[in-house]
Amino acid sequence: MSEPLKKIHWLGAGLASVPGIRRLVAKDYPVNLWEQDLEKAKAATKGLTGNVTLHTADNDELAKAIAVGDIVVSMLPASMHLNIAKLCLEKGANFVSSSYISPEMVELDAEAKEKGLIFINEVGLDPGIDHLLSHLLIEDYKASPQFSPDNEHDYQSYCGGFPTIANDFTYKFSWSPLGVLKALKNPAKAIVEGKEIDIAKPWDAVKSYDVALAEGMETFQSYPNRNSVVFMPHYGISEDWTMKRFVRGTLRLNGWAEAWKDIFNTIETTEADKVDAELGPLSDKLWADYRYEDGEFDRVVLTVELKVMRNGITIWHKAKSMDSVGTRHASAMARLVANTVSLATEAAFKGKLKPGVQAAPSDPAVIREWLETISELGDVVHHTDYCVQSRIIAAE
Repeated sequence: MSEPLKKIHWLGAGLASVPGIRRLVAKDYPVNLWEQDLEKAKAATKGLTGNVTLHTADNDELAKAIAVGDIVVSMLPASMHLNIAKLCLEKGANFVSSSYISPEMVELDAEAKEKGLIFINEVGLDPGIDHLLSHLLIEDYKASPQFSPDNEHDYQSYCGGFPTIANDFTYKFSWSPLGVLKALKNPAKAIVEGKEIDIAKPWDAVKSYDVALAEGMETFQSYPNRNSVVFMPHYGISEDWTMKRFVRGTLRLNGWAEAWKDIFNTIETTEADKVDAELGPLSDKLWADYRYEDGEFDRVVLTVELKVMRNGITIWHKAKSMDSVGTRHASAMARLVANTVSLATEAAFKGKLKPGVQAAPSDPAVIREWLETISELGDVVHHTDYCVQSRIIAAE
């Protein structure tokens, strides 16, 4: 008796899912799309003739449908990932999400490895593509004759989405602003001037940041977010490296800090146990005033940069960046997140990833293959070598 064909269960047909769903269906992968709003699921798959089945989201029905070897893609809120991942362990299925790996997810690693299951996370845009570019950047530096842990290293990685045509607010929303407001209450940790520092309020750490793009240098505003330091070993930076700076953060259009000053004041005075109640009305107003309208396109800029110095002289300095714009088919944010998730799903389907809980791949060969596909789908990586003042615009 032949083994049953494994399936992909994609949970959620929101804006950040559609390009990935369509890519997998177009490539004739067997996709079960689970969505509370079937009309949304129908819209996401409109015009496709591949192997796709639509289901009304239901936990009991999902549990019945998942079989050994299947791949479950959770594009649901991050708070729901853990229960889905545990269901995958129970059913012997693989798990994919674009979200950061939580400590609770890490605790599933041993059982996932024991059962030979792939649990891959952090495979969207940020986190996701930023990891891929950072791995290549560090790998390039390590292979150079300038490499030495004793050099002074300055690493920065930023990503942001904003309107293609700047407005007075420097920003627009594709979905409820409440998540953005809540994120601004989160503290951050980074290495600055050789010391590990804590940032309680992101707006106090805003600085100007110049990014090398295809059209030349452009100045943005940036600030650290989350705990940057934990990603150093993930990128292959060992404890013996001299790090002057290591920051992962958010990029915003110039003038953002000034335009959002009143919002920062509101967030700062909001009590932790009253966030939803107190920020809810502000979220509603922002949604009414600054949401994307039909025909408006977003823009995403992502950059990773490593500058290396010895005795005060720059000896190695490269950056990798993306500057993507939405189209009438999909926003830039949705395209970059969902297509990368689809690549991880495809890799899991083909068994090309190792078992266990993991983030985006670090293998340069796999990364280049993914970036080539992402480039073919319209989002190109720009490579800048500051030391030789040359720039190649292509996927590595």
